[in-house]
Amino acid sequence: MDLHAMRHLPIKGTYNLRDLGGYSAGTTTTLWRRILRSDGLHRLDKEGMATLIGEGVRVVIDLRNATELTHQPNPFSRNEAVRYHNISLFDTLAPPYRPDTDTLLDLYVQALRERQEAICTVLTLIAEAGDNVVLFHCTAGKDRTGIIAALLLANAGVDTASILEDYSLTGRLIEPLIDDILASALARGADIEKFRPLLACDPATMAATIAFIEKDYHSAADYLAAAGLRPDVIRRLRERLLGRP
Repeated sequence: MDLHAMRHLPIKGTYNLRDLGGYSAGTTTTLWRRILRSDGLHRLDKEGMATLIGEGVRVVIDLRNATELTHQPNPFSRNEAVRYHNISLFDTLAPPYRPDTDTLLDLYVQALRERQEAICTVLTLIAEAGDNVVLFHCTAGKDRTGIIAALLLANAGVDTASILEDYSLTGRLIEPLIDDILASALARGADIEKFRPLLACDPATMAATIAFIEKDYHSAADYLAAAGLRPDVIRRLRERLLGRP
């Protein structure tokens, strides 16, 4: 059974749409069609949206900022079949560019330290979605989406190797998107040479991010508690991926 093929949903208009199901978590496995992660949804047509709704998606969480929304509006924001939420996860974060350093790691750590309220809002929405399928996404489905996915999987007891595997899948899937992402960044006035390193998808970056969480907070659950997420919400997030005990 090719779990990678099962995990990727090849819906026209998306490139990096994946299910968080099928990962080993201790003595159990994360459930399918509970939480989906994706790249931008602005390319979806009515058929693509209908397919996702047919898969059970009723909650869409858009992690992009206002500028991205203006340039590439989310079609689900006008679709009454879903509850659409926009939480700008990175907002105005901009770690200084330093050659020969992992700029993405700096960004991830800065987000974990400075955007805890936004992270808690996103995770609370996921926990409170009932039996509905939740889809969360950003532009490439790599950084903002990757942080939320890592926290969800780690909180559910998925091991680091599997979280890194999930993170690294993005690199292959977004290859057709790179030119489009660069063009959009250029249109927004980005320095392309400084922006290009942000398209990397090195598992070492996520490994270092998880190491930061474990060093400073002990575990993902402890990080979430320190960030202000209630114990019952942390438990329900785990149950969403694993089912009730």
